[in-house]
Amino acid sequence: MVLDHEFPPDIRVENEIQALTKSGIEVHIACLTFANKDAFEIIKTYKVHRKQISNLLHKTSVGALRFPFYFNFWRKFLNNILSKEKFDAIHAHDLPMAQPAYEMAQKYNLKFTLDLHENWPALLRVATHTQSVMGKFLSKNSQWEKYELKYCKLADNVIVVVDEAKERLDNLGINKEKIQIVSNTLNIEDFNIPEEKPDKDYISVLYAGGINKHRGLQTVIKGLKFVENIDKKIRVWILGTGSYVEDLKQLAIDEEVEDKVFFEGWKNYQEMQIYFGKSDICLVPHIKSDHTDSTIPHKIFQYMYAGKPMLVSNCDPLQRIIEESEAGEVFTFDDSKDFASKLQKVVSNTFYFSEPFIKRSKKLVLEKYNWKIDSAKLVTIYN
Repeated sequence: MVLDHEFPPDIRVENEIQALTKSGIEVHIACLTFANKDAFEIIKTYKVHRKQISNLLHKTSVGALRFPFYFNFWRKFLNNILSKEKFDAIHAHDLPMAQPAYEMAQKYNLKFTLDLHENWPALLRVATHTQSVMGKFLSKNSQWEKYELKYCKLADNVIVVVDEAKERLDNLGINKEKIQIVSNTLNIEDFNIPEEKPDKDYISVLYAGGINKHRGLQTVIKGLKFVENIDKKIRVWILGTGSYVEDLKQLAIDEEVEDKVFFEGWKNYQEMQIYFGKSDICLVPHIKSDHTDSTIPHKIFQYMYAGKPMLVSNCDPLQRIIEESEAGEVFTFDDSKDFASKLQKVVSNTFYFSEPFIKRSKKLVLEKYNWKIDSAKLVTIYN
């Protein structure tokens, strides 16, 4: 497996490794490190190979299709690993790793799996770092679209996370027989239902994840001033880090709701689970785009298993799953008044906070949205 960031942690990758190793497949990870971690490490049942990279070299990744520096780093690194041991397959996590992984597959006669966690060209269209003049010069979106099409066609297997992503690739002309949906569902073995309970004096609203503009938290903050007819204090916990934190802090001040918004910083998986218990309502307020219309965040299944009603924006997969499961309310993205209205609707519906709702939510994960089902699809690919 080829992964272009620090590892661990990465819930999806760790779940995939666990599934494959349980089925008797030996898994190695090739990843980079900024922190000068060990070049080789055995963790549980898998092996991690790391190569130190400078911040400057890593920044050239945005222009990898125009300048060879970043891919050359990976070519040398992967070749060093593959020349020493015999492998059967190479598995690239996310689109940027497709080219160096495919080149190694050709050189060493390996099967090639391309695991698309998200719509990468669409992500780059909304990412802050590609909006500048230099960013647009280094990362031309049409090049990434052609690159995606090329390596999806060359891959032996393409993995996506939702039906909408499979449909998108099928419409681009990718053979749908080789597109497999392995979703970001919950690995129940690694998730503890929180013992903590909400504070009865508050309506506690939780967001956990990356903090970038396209995550839509600005809609939440702006919407708080429109919330009326709630007899409890509202507080919003925001867990995570990202490029948009300071902007959101200033927005909360400008909107005069800074007393309701609490930036809790990055929390590990166990700490997050405590917040799941303490919260009343959980959020996924993403800005709707062709990126968010073809991916699904892992956390909605965590929220569901914890028995929490959700308030999500109308991105296609989010809306489909929440409406199918009756797990919360959907608001129109970027519409702060509609967000406030739907928040009030959740708060006023006592069923969302009842034992029958909690049991139904947990049952949905146990029977439909769990990793045991999706991991079987992954193992079948490799078998």
